[in-house]
Amino acid sequence: MSPRSPSYRPSVLARLGRLHGPLARPTWPAGVPRLGPERRVGLEYDHEWSRRYPVRLARAMVLDNLARPLVRAVAPATVRGDELLRLVDPPVIFAANHASHMDTPILLTTLPVRFRHRTVVAAASDYFFDSTWKSVLWSFSLAAIPIERSKVNRRSADTAAGLLDDGWNLVIFPEGGRTPDGWIQPFRGGAAYLARRTGRPVVPVYLHGTRHVLGKAPEVSSGDAGRPAGGSGSESEGRRGIRRSPITVMFGAPITPDVGEDARRFGARVEAAVATLSDEVATDWWSARRRAASGAPSSSAGPSASPWRRSWALAPPPSGPSPRRTRVALDSDRGSGWPKR
Repeated sequence: MSPRSPSYRPSVLARLGRLHGPLARPTWPAGVPRLGPERRVGLEYDHEWSRRYPVRLARAMVLDNLARPLVRAVAPATVRGDELLRLVDPPVIFAANHASHMDTPILLTTLPVRFRHRTVVAAASDYFFDSTWKSVLWSFSLAAIPIERSKVNRRSADTAAGLLDDGWNLVIFPEGGRTPDGWIQPFRGGAAYLARRTGRPVVPVYLHGTRHVLGKAPEVSSGDAGRPAGGSGSESEGRRGIRRSPITVMFGAPITPDVGEDARRFGARVEAAVATLSDEVATDWWSARRRAASGAPSSSAGPSASPWRRSWALAPPPSGPSPRRTRVALDSDRGSGWPKR
């Protein structure tokens, strides 16, 4: 029926729409475009919901019953040094090298249960939080928090320090991103700064072989155009997707800043500790400590050469039977890992 008909009666909703006041639809000038909904992503993303108990419980179930079996199937791990975690009370800062997107799930699934489900991950705001769906995904699955990786940002630092003060452990990759060629890159000062600010210890972690599971394609400079990206074990394997390969997760002894030691010097000690763990994986405990004590440069930084030569110098993927998890690692899996209220 036409609105102009004498017998036309507008609906209730139509009548409410004509009212003025709180029940009426707000007016908008016809010549002004309407603004879309505000998107709070990046450093502005509100991730507090991901640490509420129902979400923590759901994440624990996914991590223990889905992620751990999948990670073990794809990357069978030899875990060494996790008995040292019994010497420290949480919260702690886990500072690890970074060669693959698999590093975070591998590290989370190998942590002892008293650390595993109360740990947040410092993730790059410009990569993991650049859209709403990615922000929700990584906040739920990894308890990730956005940080500024190019520099020490006050907002990021305040967030991470506040969570450490609240009893949350923190996983951080001081390199600021995945290594482009497989060798450890220079560390940035975020982990050392947070340790100085909060007084919490830093646990160095070295992840060996994760680039063979899911690597990063190498960056080829203009001078290397046309040359091979690398030989056996090169980072070009990252383009082929996920492949099964054994890995090693090495935990080091917790370290704390000395009295009067600034963040720069302490950061150098954290980087040296991770480099020593890298040498230990390649050689043995005694050789790695003797090399560190002598002041000799670590082999973890790789040769001073062009990117394709550095990739060529990397060790090839391991072959043969997959390593077994150590008894210490098996012992650390006992007990209920679900979070307590």
